[in-house]
Amino acid sequence: MTEEILLGVIGGSGLYSFEELENQESIEIDTPFGKPSSPIVIGKIKGQKIAFLARHSIGHIYSPTDVNYRANIYAFKSLGIRAIVSVSAVGSLREDYAPGHIIVPDQIYDNTKDRKRSFFGEGMVVHISSADPFCPALSQLLLKALREQDAIVHEGGTLITIEGPRFSTRGESETFRKWGMSLVGMTAAPEAFLAREAEMCYATMAHVTDFDCWHVSEEAVTVEMVVNTLQKNTRTAQKSIVRLVELLAEAQSAGKVSHCECEHALKDAIMTNPNAICEDKKQTLELLTGKYFK
Repeated sequence: MTEEILLGVIGGSGLYSFEELENQESIEIDTPFGKPSSPIVIGKIKGQKIAFLARHSIGHIYSPTDVNYRANIYAFKSLGIRAIVSVSAVGSLREDYAPGHIIVPDQIYDNTKDRKRSFFGEGMVVHISSADPFCPALSQLLLKALREQDAIVHEGGTLITIEGPRFSTRGESETFRKWGMSLVGMTAAPEAFLAREAEMCYATMAHVTDFDCWHVSEEAVTVEMVVNTLQKNTRTAQKSIVRLVELLAEAQSAGKVSHCECEHALKDAIMTNPNAICEDKKQTLELLTGKYFK
């Protein structure tokens, strides 16, 4: 594909059913880590190419643990995409982050245990910096796009990622609050960290669907709550993506996002001596590390 794809969006399949998205095509991609969750839908918004991927596949058949995060991120990387926005449902652990609100978090706490969380290992050791897991530049553009919509938007907060697929117990929810967490979700990790390993900018549009189960005056989270809130917020998410495309195109032309430090995340992170890395491993990861072994 010769024309640059400006933005990759990972979320539900309903996100890319809107009138502003033109010239849609669906493509199948294979990766060294298997197939992505779904075919990738590519279309144009305001003359810019955009790619969409259904994280849980069409029809929501993959649980958060079963999602092939590595294949999803690698597939976007193979298309030359440099910026990813995740659209996710989350529970709130704060009184001021209410259902229906949209949050752009700035931190992650990874509380998962059963997921493939790195492209590396097995002959190539990489220690990626993840002090600030979300791209600050992309997050600011996303915030600007959201604030221009008819929505209540908040900036910042730590999103704790739990294994799922079950929702939290009350004891877990109260513990997360005592730890200072703001939001609870099931997909930010390892997705954000893999994007960093792939040297891609990554930000999250987190839709609050419930108060988890800690709020004594509110009903505990149910699937119905999650689905209803996401359906209500779908149009807001779509309009925000349209506006983000405009902002991102302007920022990239000015060199404000395309040259951020996310694009050089591996520069000082590869610990293994290049001479000790087998050729098969180098070839498998050529897309991610090739420029450092020339």
